[in-house]
Amino acid sequence: MTHIYFHCANSERVVVDPCGIEVEDLIEAHQRAAGVIQQFVNSAGPVDWRAWTLHVSDEEGDEIFVMPFSYVLGRPH
Repeated sequence: MTHIYFHCANSERVVVDPCGIEVEDLIEAHQRAAGVIQQFVNSAGPVDWRAWTLHVSDEEGDEIFVMPFSYVLGRPH
């Protein structure tokens, strides 16, 4: 088990995850990251999430991977 954190950022703002979660492996971390992005996208409000990025880090603050919100949103037509 590894404890990871999901921090979201764009060029103007950073949203820090103060709690994080335990995951079994990198596959679960990736699945959970996509779920976190989906929660932000489904939240109320007229926010354009395409410029946002999810930064996944471990307990030491080392970045494990980065997932752009566009990974879940797709590209605009």
